[in-house]
Formats: sequence, C-alpha cells, structure tokens
Amino acid sequence: MKYIEFGIGNKWWLRTETEGSDGIEYEEKGVQQPIIIQSLYLRVWVGKTVFILDSRDGFKRTQKNRNKFKFILGVTSR
Repeated sequence: MKYIEFGIGNKWWLRTETEGSDGIEYEEKGVQQPIIIQSLYLRVWVGKTVFILDSRDGFKRTQKNRNKFKFILGVTSR
C-alpha cells in the first residue's frame, strides 16, 4: 500500500510512504509512481489525538503515544 501525502508535520511537504506486505514501511520524497487511487483522506494530528476523514472508511479518531501537530491531505494507492 502507498500513502501519498501533502502537508505540514512530516519530514517533507510531499512524500510517499510505502508499506510492504511484510509490514516494513519506508518513505521517499515526492510522488512515487504508479498511482492507483483507493481513497482520499484528511488527517489532523493534534497532541496525542489523530482525526482522520477518509473517503472509503469515513471518520476515525485514534490516540498515539507521542505529541505532534500534523495537517495532511493524502491519497491511498495500491
């Protein structure tokens, strides 16, 4: 699965995070091809709370262990 994200709070303004079938994740600067769109999402991370609005999964709220601020627009791709 690929997550192509634009916004503040990540290492780069525009990045692609790739998650392998073995669970290992790595990130790269910019957009990595090919893109096969699965869903669009907005992720807002304030403190330890993360709010996610996803076109496929709807609204979710989760808790994390660390404090961050992120405002991300993203695309989930295969």
